[in-house]
Amino acid sequence: MKQITATGQTVEEAVESALAQLQTTKDRTDIQIIDEGKKGIFGIFGSRPAVIKATLKIDPFEEAINYLKMVSKQLGAPVDIEVKQEGKQVHFLLSGEKLALLIGKRGQTLNSLQYLTQLVINRHSRQFYTVLLDAADYRKRRYDTLVQLAERLAEKAVRTGKEVALEPMPSYERKVIHTALMANKQIKTYSDGSDPHRHIVISPVKR
Repeated sequence: MKQITATGQTVEEAVESALAQLQTTKDRTDIQIIDEGKKGIFGIFGSRPAVIKATLKIDPFEEAINYLKMVSKQLGAPVDIEVKQEGKQVHFLLSGEKLALLIGKRGQTLNSLQYLTQLVINRHSRQFYTVLLDAADYRKRRYDTLVQLAERLAEKAVRTGKEVALEPMPSYERKVIHTALMANKQIKTYSDGSDPHRHIVISPVKR
């Protein structure tokens, strides 16, 4: 957080000085008046300069975008970023030529980037945001894959009469599995283990 103290013959002049030093505009700055100053006799004797403290406001979305662009460039996959906000959920949609590098095996790199981006945005925000990071429509494709996997393994659990354990997944992917099988009365699902190894178990319901 960049902060400076500036002086001037008037508060207005002190503010102008601060904005010039910060190279920004008033709407992006928090201004605190420390001393309104004093003109003095004939504008000279006993005069006292106005003193203000100016703090540069940090845009959490801008910080998150800068972070993503920096990391993607370092990974050799520079991106363009589109931001969509729905209440407290923020979607960062990445587009570029080498998105596979950012997605990683089963989305592991994308999930890690999503977690780190959420830390960045909330470090600079007064309210908590949930970040969803997507690249090349990966989340939709992964959702469809998870639903198909859930249905296939549920059939296996019913057929064999044995529990089926899935691979470890992040919480929102486990939720996809739970939701996909919620209406299936032949099985039940529960999560087992501790993060990052927490996984879903599909268990046949005994009649």
